Amino acid sequence: MTHYQLINLALVLFPLAGALIAGLGGRRVSDSLAHTATILGVAISFILSLYFAYHLFFMQGGTYDANLYLWDLTGKFRFNIGFLIDPLTVVMFLIVTFISLIVHIYSVTYMAGDPGYKRFFSYMSAFTFAMLMLVSANNFLQLFFGWEAVGLVSYLLIGFWFKREAANAGSLKAFLVNRVGDFGFFLGIALLFNYFGSLDYYQVFHAAPALKNATISIFPHTSYSLIAVICFLLFVGAMGKSAQVPLHVWLPESMEGPTPISALIHAATMVTAGVYLVARLSPLYELAPSVLNLILILGATTALFMGLVAIVQNDIKRIIAYSTLSQLGYMMVGLGASAYAAGIFHLVTHAFFKALLFLAAGSVILTMHHEQDIRKMGGLAKVMPITYLGFLVGALALAALPPFSGFYSKDAIIDAVHASTLPAASYAYYCVLIGAMITAFYIFRAFFLVFHGQSRMPIKHYQKTTWIVKFSLISLAIPATIAGFLLVQRFLSVPGLLANSLSILPSHKLTVTEHLMSRATLFSGLGIVLAWFCYHQFPSIPNWVQKHFTFLYRVLVNKYGFDAFNRTVFVNGGRRLAKLFFKVDANVLDKKLIDGSGRRINWLSNVLRRLQSGYIYQYAFIMVLGIIIFLLAYTLRT
Repeated sequence: MTHYQLINLALVLFPLAGALIAGLGGRRVSDSLAHTATILGVAISFILSLYFAYHLFFMQGGTYDANLYLWDLTGKFRFNIGFLIDPLTVVMFLIVTFISLIVHIYSVTYMAGDPGYKRFFSYMSAFTFAMLMLVSANNFLQLFFGWEAVGLVSYLLIGFWFKREAANAGSLKAFLVNRVGDFGFFLGIALLFNYFGSLDYYQVFHAAPALKNATISIFPHTSYSLIAVICFLLFVGAMGKSAQVPLHVWLPESMEGPTPISALIHAATMVTAGVYLVARLSPLYELAPSVLNLILILGATTALFMGLVAIVQNDIKRIIAYSTLSQLGYMMVGLGASAYAAGIFHLVTHAFFKALLFLAAGSVILTMHHEQDIRKMGGLAKVMPITYLGFLVGALALAALPPFSGFYSKDAIIDAVHASTLPAASYAYYCVLIGAMITAFYIFRAFFLVFHGQSRMPIKHYQKTTWIVKFSLISLAIPATIAGFLLVQRFLSVPGLLANSLSILPSHKLTVTEHLMSRATLFSGLGIVLAWFCYHQFPSIPNWVQKHFTFLYRVLVNKYGFDAFNRTVFVNGGRRLAKLFFKVDANVLDKKLIDGSGRRINWLSNVLRRLQSGYIYQYAFIMVLGIIIFLLAYTLRT
């Protein structure tokens, strides 16, 4: 085993080691040892990620793709455990480990005194391990392991406070919705294996062009592109993990978990898995323009319409959660326009400012004694200035105003979709452009209601912000401010930082212009001005709008009816179907067939038992009767 393999293995396994120490140590492991072990494990992984980044980006190191060992051998098929270390993997390494490290440190304060303290740190470290396995895989089998492990640990984290009914419901909802997406994901992998004969990325990507015109018949007398069907099924999995319409309904419910978990899930781990998947499989998606159109449509719809829902939310965490939905839509739009580098660039900048917003919201929640309703807040700027500045930086980056990081990545996506020639590009462009104004409006609505205006709680009741929380906020505020400026040329120039990881057909390459940046910035600025006007200067305006546009308000509050539809069709419909099958089982199968057949056999045995009387004349009568019946049947036949 080479030193490169050892370093890669250590990077992935150190968080797992921390999780095992914190989770299985029992009473021998104190709370301080639990968080020390997990923080140290993630910190080592982050340092090793920096080593890979230095080796790859500064020392001009090549891509590393090697199998570690043979997991299984079935006939001529080999299933390996291996790692792929290329620019895309290293970028994901850096983001996952850095955000996870900050969240681990922040959780020391946030989770202090919780009876599940050690369990919490164990889950978080295991979550980091699962994500690292996912992004470092060099084959679909290992990818599927990391994919499912992330889903499992997210279920445990969302339902961490399992004594709360809402937490149990939220974790179950996340688990079930992701199983829907994972079913399509599994079918896509099965089709890949069936037609390509391998699950290794390298072999699949090199064989894909030869199967570009291959077709598959799903229904009788139909023919579909094989690559398009595979890409669609894999994208169904991405829709579940990255919460695209209509599989988005689980993400707001994940807010039932502790706030650090919200930061970890929404910023750098689970929800970015779908975005990473599409970028990693760009050699396949470039051969399926119909699926790219679908990605554009669903991503744009998610970006705009989930942003509108955020306007009417009053829970500070749910506002940021719907913001995540919207920003994931932007990332998907970038991928659908074949601007994979722009989509990943926005994933990176989003990780910084979204984690910052969640941790700032967590600081507010701690200060407000776990109150999350922004209508009960106000005037917190003078009480918690570091949190105030952190939230402001996150909000400006989310609103994509220069020079903050979100400006460079979001505007690159808007520019790319405007330059795209795909049929769905026009629809997507107007969605993301209007969405820029909506994004700025809802995040600054929360900002003004929480930090400005009149205080609604006596100052003496506030809890003080600890140095750990301040350190975490500052550590994220710095990259949320400058990362976009520092990285924009590396990501978006030609050939670019990710050139060796992505594949783009010449016909899909875009020429990005500069003039649209000012247009998107103008929309964002307009959104901030509207929020200031409605929630700082004239707070009576929102009540007037709600009163006179009741129908629209109800549509947004009810989230377009997705939850109601799922509850009526799938939950209640499933229960009714289960009751129907239960009645069929009890009344038809049990009573008629199973119990009924037993009763009939019992009746027949009673009848036949009476014929065994022992009287010779009765036997003779039966014999004569039988002969008569036989003769009659023979006569009729002849």
